[in-house]
Amino acid sequence: MKKVLFIFYIAFLGLVSCSDDKEKDPVVIDPTRPTGALNILRSGSFTDQNGAGSRGMAGLGTDTQGKEFLRFDGAFNTALATGTVTVFLSTSMEFMADPANGNPNLLPLGPVRNAGENFFAIPTGASTAKYTHVILWCGSVGVPFGFAPLN
Repeated sequence: MKKVLFIFYIAFLGLVSCSDDKEKDPVVIDPTRPTGALNILRSGSFTDQNGAGSRGMAGLGTDTQGKEFLRFDGAFNTALATGTVTVFLSTSMEFMADPANGNPNLLPLGPVRNAGENFFAIPTGASTAKYTHVILWCGSVGVPFGFAPLN
């Protein structure tokens, strides 16, 4: 009798521990994407440079958590075959590197990964107030692929 109860107890534990809990998947917060709606404060259209085919809109704004992002709209495109198109906020429409001074007129945001909608998180503590343009810079050939004024 004890053996039957022991087998029943083991079987019961196996059923309980293997039950299919229908828990929801955890919510993953992606820090490279805005939380909630993005309130665009300044925006502009890309002007193509050097035949890169750059087009679309860039917008700078804040999400519902107050974090700043740069957004490229769904119509965004540029020549991506080089793989090194980097996005910068700039104080002018021209890329003017100044490595000796830490590039005070440029704020690098990262490479463009694909055409269409893109988001670039503004680094924590960085102020975007002085930046008036977005620049697409192709480092592999050292030429601008486009710029957008932020009005």
